[in-house]
Amino acid sequence: MSWSRRNLFDLEDWDRSDFEVFLELASKHKASLDSPKRRGELLRGRTVVNLFFEPSTRTRTSFEMAEQFLGAEVINWASSGSSLSKGETLRDTAWTLKAMGIDSIVMRHGMAGFPMYLGKLLPDVSIINGGDGARSHPTQALLDLLSAYERLGSLDGVKMVVAGDVKHSRVARSVAKAFRTMGASISFSGPRSLMPSDLGSFGVSYGENAKKAMREARIVYLLRIQRERQDQGLFPSFEEYHRFFGASMEDISEGAVVMHPGPINRGVEIASDVADGPNSLILDQVRSGVAARMAVLELCLGGEAL
Repeated sequence: MSWSRRNLFDLEDWDRSDFEVFLELASKHKASLDSPKRRGELLRGRTVVNLFFEPSTRTRTSFEMAEQFLGAEVINWASSGSSLSKGETLRDTAWTLKAMGIDSIVMRHGMAGFPMYLGKLLPDVSIINGGDGARSHPTQALLDLLSAYERLGSLDGVKMVVAGDVKHSRVARSVAKAFRTMGASISFSGPRSLMPSDLGSFGVSYGENAKKAMREARIVYLLRIQRERQDQGLFPSFEEYHRFFGASMEDISEGAVVMHPGPINRGVEIASDVADGPNSLILDQVRSGVAARMAVLELCLGGEAL
């Protein structure tokens, strides 16, 4: 099957067949991670720039590993130490990178929609979104989908709850789109103060009773509670949040899986025995991250999907 997309801004225009192509390719990459021959030559001669304007550990590291495993030349462009810190505009930085002959930019930026802006500036460069504002984090949703699909198989009719700070999450919309397209029935749960005003646009239901929603779900997806939000008075305390909205072992049904994009706050959105227990897919999500990003890079830069 051919693949026509050069960019990954978000998942809004992906249909089920797109996700199926991705899953087949990503599964192959994941199976090869333990192989001594995991380093390939698919992107030999291609140059990929990692342009991150916000701190990142998991996303940036897994992208860098994925790029290296595919044989690409990798440049990590730190905005704090570049000409941007001397007053250069991002537009001029983008054109400078293009003049150097790069093929792709993986970027993270605090402003929603910034990858699309960069795509307009550089129409001949493949732009891959590593997270923009609270709008989208497509590769996180793709790696989550890979982990869930490999553990559960078909997601048709599977009940999934996404619990936590949806309002400030760049992950929630992407996860909802990916899992809903693959057949899951999704509900959001958490304090009303942490829900977005446009909740209806996510295509999900809302249940305020998080404990009940978790017990009924096959997939329990927990979002990080951002500690800096506590100063805004969006919920009484971390202890109170865990009591009513955090996941403890008694909230997880047999056969359910627990997911989290990381980093986790133990004792807040998730208890330690849940994070470290047999239902947890958290470490598998990290492993899936490398494979998922290898698949995205191959699809956007490699021409043919399979």
